[in-house]
Amino acid sequence: MNDWEKLQKGLLYDDLGQILVEMRVECKKLFRKYNETDDSQPEERMEILKELLGSVGTNPVIEPRFQCEFGKNIHIGDNVYINFGCTILDCAEVTIGNHVLIGPNAGIYAVNHCIDPEERIRGGCFSKPIHIEDYVWIGADVTIVPGVTIGKGSVIGAGSVVVKDIPPNVVAVGNPCRVLHEITEKDKTGYRRE
Repeated sequence: MNDWEKLQKGLLYDDLGQILVEMRVECKKLFRKYNETDDSQPEERMEILKELLGSVGTNPVIEPRFQCEFGKNIHIGDNVYINFGCTILDCAEVTIGNHVLIGPNAGIYAVNHCIDPEERIRGGCFSKPIHIEDYVWIGADVTIVPGVTIGKGSVIGAGSVVVKDIPPNVVAVGNPCRVLHEITEKDKTGYRRE
């Protein structure tokens, strides 16, 4: 079993393995190409995203300087907006549902290095999937670590570090991120798009 296959199965793998190094090089070529486009090139952007990502829905908006590690483990739903400076280390599956908003400088990291220093310097890594469900809003400068699920409709406050699952339909903030309150009818403002 090669390191990509180990990575896919959540097994300990060599982060410095040749196949992974080569895959990162190809990924960088694609996200750099994407980052060189502008808003007047939606068709070209979509073609690059289809080549870069595992899957992508309709109407994605991903602002430049977007970066990812492999791309192939990222699955994005419909009508997703990812603001400037997002980094996704997709050493495990990263799923982003429909109608998700991600603020600037978000970091979504499905990977962790070994704790032991000797194992770490030899490239020992492991990864766990991250799932961001439909209608989630992730504020600016949020960090999401491996193995986390953020439930449908929840809001993650700016600067939060999400280290455990967040239930659906709540506002959660802080480091570590914790539930502040459930989203209720009181949170409605009456806004309607004209």
